[in-house]
Amino acid sequence: MSDAARLFETPAGVVLGPVEQIAPDAARSFVVQLKAGRFHGFVVRRGEEVFGYLDRCPHMGLPLAKTLDEYLAPTGDLVLCSWHAALFEPETGLCVGGPCKGARLARWPVHRCEGLIVTGDHSA
Repeated sequence: MSDAARLFETPAGVVLGPVEQIAPDAARSFVVQLKAGRFHGFVVRRGEEVFGYLDRCPHMGLPLAKTLDEYLAPTGDLVLCSWHAALFEPETGLCVGGPCKGARLARWPVHRCEGLIVTGDHSA
C-alpha cells in the first residue's frame, strides 16, 4: 500500500466496538478502512477510560508494536515503542524516556459511549 493511502485521522462517530474487547490496563490495535485509505491506531484502556493514538512513534515514524497489540511495557504502566524503547504516558502520550523524550504521540480522539469505543471527542 502506498504512503498516499495511509491516513492520519478518522472521522468522528466510527464505532470501534465494545470497551470490553480491551482488558483493563491493556491496549489494542485498530485498522480503520475508509474510502481514502487505511488508518492505523491503537487504544489504551485505563479502568473505564480509553485513550487513542496514531500507531506511529514520533522518533522514527515506525509503528510502536512489533507484535500485534503489545503496546505496553512489561510493567503495564507505560506505552513502549518496541523498536527503540521510547516510553510514553498512556493518558497523555508524553514521552518520558528514550530517544524522543519530551515529544508526544499523535492523539487519536476516542471516547466511551454506552459501552462502546467511538472515534471523535466526547463533546463532539
